[in-house]
Amino acid sequence: MTAPTVDVHAHVLLPEVDALVTDLPGLAQAQALDNRRAGPAALAVSGPMVRERLPRMTDVTARLAAMDAQSVDVQLVSPSPSHYHPWADAETAEKVHRRANEATAAHCAQAPGRLRGLGLVPLQHPEHAVRSLEYALEQDLLGVEISSHAPGRELSDPAYEPFWSRAEETGAILFLHPFGCTLDERLDNWFLSNVVGQPVENAVALSHLIFSGVLDRHPDLKLIAAHGGGYLPTYMGRSDHAWRARPDAQGCSRKPSSYLRQLYFDSLVHDPSVLRELIRVAGADRVLLGSDFPFDMGTDDPLSTLRAADLPDLDFHSVRGGNAAALLNLA
Repeated sequence: MTAPTVDVHAHVLLPEVDALVTDLPGLAQAQALDNRRAGPAALAVSGPMVRERLPRMTDVTARLAAMDAQSVDVQLVSPSPSHYHPWADAETAEKVHRRANEATAAHCAQAPGRLRGLGLVPLQHPEHAVRSLEYALEQDLLGVEISSHAPGRELSDPAYEPFWSRAEETGAILFLHPFGCTLDERLDNWFLSNVVGQPVENAVALSHLIFSGVLDRHPDLKLIAAHGGGYLPTYMGRSDHAWRARPDAQGCSRKPSSYLRQLYFDSLVHDPSVLRELIRVAGADRVLLGSDFPFDMGTDDPLSTLRAADLPDLDFHSVRGGNAAALLNLA
């Protein structure tokens, strides 16, 4: 009960990264695809929303004031997923990700007792992922944020085996946070690209890690899934049934639902009953407070959202900060 209140899902915007890619030809094409997937109505709302919240994502003083208002003691800060730039070639990606790691570390260093950071790795170039992870750790970051896939590669791709191994060896935190959704125009109205797309991407990515045996080979990975893991944790019965019924679904050594207790999940599911179910299937020691600070699809009052689940006292304080304090080795 004496643990700090820790929000593991908070973002920083990095103008230094944007400056590196502004004039590169691949950026316009990538942005056009992202814009098409989001749809014009969503873009019209998102632009003003981000501008209004920009100080909290770039200025440490504004961030700390917002944290104080939320009664949050510590944030685990990760770059906005817009900084992934999965279109970038190897040379550009190395520059982008080094700059992102340095800038995130510098942001957090302004309040070292309250801000801890995560960097980025270029998943589109798996041969460079280990080096980027090590560079992030050298910057005093706790690990890296990763997307749900890279162009032409799922997280089950064998090319990522050295990355999983090194993350496991170093104890690095991996924060799985999708950017966009590959369902394209089917979701281009009513902000479905985010509303439906994000939890779908979480579920697909986690399913690849589970069914392919990645979590068998790397049982000590410290992986946090954003958005409560998406649709997967509360619908694991179908995964377990497939594993029992179909030989082609038996790439993992035991039923898929058992792997939920190897993973961590943030609490951002927007429904008290869903949060209680997530805690039931994953364990109260595997759920961490998350707000998606400061975006509008998050919560501005994460503690009230957590209280609404009416958890037993021990579970409440574990999710509030005890689990994260242990995972992040916070004093």
